[in-house]
Amino acid sequence: MAWLPNGDMLITERGGQLRILHNGVLDPTPIGGVPKAQVGGTSGLLDIALHPRFAQNGLVYLAYNTSKPKPGAQSQVYSTAVARGRFDGKALVDVKEIFVAEPWMDLNGGDASRLLFAPDGTLFMSSSHHRDEKAPQDPMNDAGKILRINDDGTIPKDNPFVGKTGYRPEIYSIGHRTVLGLAFHPTTGALWETENGPQGGDEVNIIQPGKNYGWPLVTYGHDYDGTPLNERPVPQGMVLPTLFWVPSITTSGLAFYTSDKIALWKNNLFVGSMTVGRISGTGHLQRIVFNDKGEQRREQLLVDLHQRIRDVRQGPDGLLYLLTDEDPGALLKIEPAP
Repeated sequence: MAWLPNGDMLITERGGQLRILHNGVLDPTPIGGVPKAQVGGTSGLLDIALHPRFAQNGLVYLAYNTSKPKPGAQSQVYSTAVARGRFDGKALVDVKEIFVAEPWMDLNGGDASRLLFAPDGTLFMSSSHHRDEKAPQDPMNDAGKILRINDDGTIPKDNPFVGKTGYRPEIYSIGHRTVLGLAFHPTTGALWETENGPQGGDEVNIIQPGKNYGWPLVTYGHDYDGTPLNERPVPQGMVLPTLFWVPSITTSGLAFYTSDKIALWKNNLFVGSMTVGRISGTGHLQRIVFNDKGEQRREQLLVDLHQRIRDVRQGPDGLLYLLTDEDPGALLKIEPAP
């Protein structure tokens, strides 16, 4: 979800639609001009971000899964792309695909991408691992990485691997699985992310340029067949997670709460959960409290709703908004009780 300057909200739906919420009412007609996404399973239209100067240029950025025929074969290859277009109030116009992750891959699934503009105007993008065990550790493969591009899709000259032989220059960090949340810490300015493990090993990481976060070599989880994945020595140079969950809570979006509207929550981290231990109806929201030394406590909220929480953001009104991954999905608002 993303808020327009007039208070309206743009919401992406995995099935490929971009919707607008005006005065609390969802327009039944999707916004036109949206690029076609590869839809199926976890694939589809993913994140949305507004250009930092949206009020002047009207630019909207969309991340989505894409596919094309595999040369010489009766099958498809897959990737994650970013397009931008200008929102004229009714549709996206002048839409252009500005970046496609390389290489195109035979496998899809485990699909996710988050977009986040940095204060310097560059754009962070997470790129799924596509169920490829080798890709996240391959520096010539964008899968399983956090990428950093300019607002036109070109590569920033100060990226950590620019000019380094054997590395794709758009890569910012290596060794990620399914990244479903990106946010900047409100006081340190550091980039934080949430990352799904398989059965256990969901993580929150503090992202540093050029660092390796270990997947699939370092994890606290189990594979889907029950095989422990944490009985391995930690290779030198790997960054361990700041937080992790066993069993998995299927982490999704994250947000730091910075408003005074709910004063006791200020500077707490909120993480969405879609399901706990692969048991349906267990999704919720987690509030994580830190002090100067690290994590103090975790609180589970909205457990009684039994909803898969897909995203959490702080709105311009200082309240928290959630999107559920359900059929039908819902937009939820958290505000102080009377």
